Amino acid sequence: MLGSQIAFQSAFCGFNVKIWLRSESSKERAQPKLDRLKDIYLNTLETMKTNPSAYCRGFTDKNELSDDEIDQLKSQVCRSYENIEMTTSYQEASEDADLIIEAIAEDSQQKIAFYKELAKYMPEKTILVTNSSTLLPSAFAQYTGRPEKYLALHFANEIWRNNTAEVMGHSQTDQKCYDEVVQFAGDINMVPLKLKKEQPGYILNSMLVPFLSAAEALYATDVADFETIDMTWKLATGAPAGPFAILDVVGLTTAYNIVMMNPEVNNPESVPAKIAAKLKEKIDAGKTGVNAGEGFYKYD
Repeated sequence: MLGSQIAFQSAFCGFNVKIWLRSESSKERAQPKLDRLKDIYLNTLETMKTNPSAYCRGFTDKNELSDDEIDQLKSQVCRSYENIEMTTSYQEASEDADLIIEAIAEDSQQKIAFYKELAKYMPEKTILVTNSSTLLPSAFAQYTGRPEKYLALHFANEIWRNNTAEVMGHSQTDQKCYDEVVQFAGDINMVPLKLKKEQPGYILNSMLVPFLSAAEALYATDVADFETIDMTWKLATGAPAGPFAILDVVGLTTAYNIVMMNPEVNNPESVPAKIAAKLKEKIDAGKTGVNAGEGFYKYD
């Protein structure tokens, strides 16, 4: 889900964008995500004309806009939507690319296979980054063919609103490449958050994943249903969303892949195994989160 958001935001901010997908059927599944993002951007911008609280930092750093300025941004949305290209060809995706952002599943083998094949086609100048939520760039650098031009750039979901971009290198990352990625993050209206060293989960997920895992454990061990857990968090903290609403935005497949990396998941009596089973039940039913129209909650 984040891959389409990153692509759309980059195009909105004036960059030429190509999205690589595995197959023609993947392209068919990606198109509704882009359609949805176009609608979100347009509808949010229109709402900003009468409701200043609808303002999103990813649109512009100018928080007081005239109707004409908002209409210009809406035109920008439509142009960027029309200009995004999709391809299943590694060569077409990477030719003349200055930056490639990998945003595939949290699965080490899938990432390694992608990097090995991509390395055959990338121009010398290309910087490669991963949007991995939990995995470290040092674990994959050797497979990229350019460890000095490889690092992590991690976004939060709903990047037009939650405009953070965590930049994390590894021991072989060239400082010049790191600085260029920081610059790119700013160019697409993100706030670059510079990490000084590698950290599993970066800053955001080092805090978020334990929080979501605690909620999943309460649910998986039948302490309370997910609605009650969410209500508890919102009422007690004033937060606008509970952990299961957040999981729907993150995507249940991502949450499942994260828990499956826990060695305890092989013991069916363990809490991680029970969490995995609950998530798998939802995933198998097609209830993978907001983009699917249903996860823990239903969405229009």
